[in-house]
Amino acid sequence: MPSKYTNKKRPELAKSDVIAELPVACASESAAVEFLEAKRWGDCPSCPKCGSVGVYQMKGRDGQRNARFLWRCRDCASQFTVRTNTIFAESAIPLHKWCTAYWMAARSKNGVSALELSRTLQISYKSALFMAHRLRYSMADQAENPPKMTEVVEVDETFCGGKPRMKGWNHGDEIKPRELWTTKVPLLAVVERGGDVRTRVVANVSSENLSNFMRDNIEPGTSIMTDERRAYSKIVKPLSGKHGRVNHRKGEYVNRQNPQIHTNTVEGFFSRVKRQLSGTYHAVSREHLHRYASHAEWLYNARTQNDGDRTVALLKRSVGKRMSYADYRASAQDLPLPAPQAKRERFQW
Repeated sequence: MPSKYTNKKRPELAKSDVIAELPVACASESAAVEFLEAKRWGDCPSCPKCGSVGVYQMKGRDGQRNARFLWRCRDCASQFTVRTNTIFAESAIPLHKWCTAYWMAARSKNGVSALELSRTLQISYKSALFMAHRLRYSMADQAENPPKMTEVVEVDETFCGGKPRMKGWNHGDEIKPRELWTTKVPLLAVVERGGDVRTRVVANVSSENLSNFMRDNIEPGTSIMTDERRAYSKIVKPLSGKHGRVNHRKGEYVNRQNPQIHTNTVEGFFSRVKRQLSGTYHAVSREHLHRYASHAEWLYNARTQNDGDRTVALLKRSVGKRMSYADYRASAQDLPLPAPQAKRERFQW
């Protein structure tokens, strides 16, 4: 019986045959290997080293398949498995647990925490955190020169982190200077209406950072929608594009003369990011914020796919990527802390 959700309006609710295969793959190691091999190679397995299709399964003395599920290439004589040249290569975690992690990461609209992975997979928190970061590494777009956006785009920034804390404040009647410290990290985003979103974590929202981010992702001549920040006007002008602005300080969120001028799309994406950070992860370090932003970015870009197709797409993105623990530590962004802002004003309860 065909699904009632096969219409074009809600393709993400369509039923998928992959969902019926995943519970079996998550329960047995042999089933997990067959599932991953089918999704990676299909009916034509190939050697990851030389690309030859002249490969065969290695068998044991009992005639059954090798206990390590090895393959051998007839051309280069190399041995390989479905793990070779993937994000889960040389991992001690069984593949059926990796299948569960992929399914959880792809189906959760607000992300999945490492603690939840640890409880579900019955592994240590350290292993679950490293696994989650490897999944986010596969979600990140590694293209050096991605295609630029040409339709109507929206650009905005938000700040992720805890509340500002006041240092050295005296609650007496005398007006004392105070220092306002904050560890909030700026997150830039550009959204193409009806298309994808791209993010970048920066040290500060300077004109240089905004200009580099917009030039890397927006084609000249594109219509750009922003808020009232002055830096956008100087950046959009060299791009020779139409610039629509809304003044949030005056309570304007949609232009009355032209309803197409707004930044509600990118604001909606930021609301999802904040919901993930506060509701799912609760606390995210400055060094690894870009990984969580990549997770939110990938989920947004794959929003029109159902859970099964999204899981398969994430599996295919894992091929050709490798992330060791040293790479995981070295790729953390070391963002400088912002300088304290000194203010002189009377404290009001």
